[in-house]
Amino acid sequence: MPLVRIDFTAGRSPEAVRAIADAIHTAIVDVYGIPVRDRFQIVTEHPTQQIIAEDAGLGFERTEGVVMIQVFTQRGRTDEAKTTLYAAIHDALAAIGLASEDVFIGYVENGPQDWSFGFGRAQYVTGELGVPSLA
Repeated sequence: MPLVRIDFTAGRSPEAVRAIADAIHTAIVDVYGIPVRDRFQIVTEHPTQQIIAEDAGLGFERTEGVVMIQVFTQRGRTDEAKTTLYAAIHDALAAIGLASEDVFIGYVENGPQDWSFGFGRAQYVTGELGVPSLA
């Protein structure tokens, strides 16, 4: 059950925004085998100049079309699973026209005790929800 934050500069059509969110979700479903309706995304559009994504020493420049993606999920997946996910997200976004240099992904892991789905309870800890197995 990843929580995914998607940030980019405003100006895309509603259809393009949905296509980005759908592409990322589909990649996660395909790679991690989570249920399709296990979808938690926060999509935020920012005014121009409010996203700064400069070269990290890799020798390329991003455009104003950069999409910053943060994946918050349970710890325990292998480095191979994570890199497979990064490639799948990239490929899904490239398929809808996003430039390769404009796909930026940050991955944050945590444990079952770090989630509350409502009512002020940690449902994985209380047993109201089963801790998902990691694919």
